[in-house]
Amino acid sequence: MLSEEKLVQELKEGSETAFKHVVDSYQNMVYNTCLSIVRSEEDAEDIAQDVFVQVYQSIGAFKGESKLSTWIYRIATTKSLDFERKKKRKKRFGFVRSIFGDDSEIVINPPDFQHPGVVYDKKENASILFQAIDQLPENQKVAFLLNKVEGLSYQEVSAVLQTSVSSIESLLHRAKNNLRKILEKGYNYSPEKKTEKKTSND
Repeated sequence: MLSEEKLVQELKEGSETAFKHVVDSYQNMVYNTCLSIVRSEEDAEDIAQDVFVQVYQSIGAFKGESKLSTWIYRIATTKSLDFERKKKRKKRFGFVRSIFGDDSEIVINPPDFQHPGVVYDKKENASILFQAIDQLPENQKVAFLLNKVEGLSYQEVSAVLQTSVSSIESLLHRAKNNLRKILEKGYNYSPEKKTEKKTSND
């Protein structure tokens, strides 16, 4: 079995075998991470493909300062968040168009989906929870999904988000408190601005 150092070396040399090994090893992890954030199976598949394209194209910039899996998680998270930001801009534009009677209105209701990392007795419960998670500020949302849904440790989440473990603990504490309030009050509750300002501890 290849060591990670040897695997990275072969990737940098353009080995197709090494790249196939990376895809086989991390495709489920990448897909699940994307799905947690974008909540669409089709979009998650497309983003996952983009993630591996970037892995192949950018492996030369990987310096080994973190584990390969952490680096790939970071790419998957970044691409998923970028997709969400673009989608929200399109939704706002679609809402404006719908006011003026344009037939090409963009549907803004979140789709139903079943995340392979979450098991519920009823599908509706998963949909309710993920809609609540989606109302969290971005950094709380990502930290919560990586830790509670994808199962990463505090240390692993801190590596992906490039912040301290204490900051992750704080983000998760605030995320859980905000989720409790959202679920108690309904989905119009806004605990903090979505673009929560980063403090020196975040």
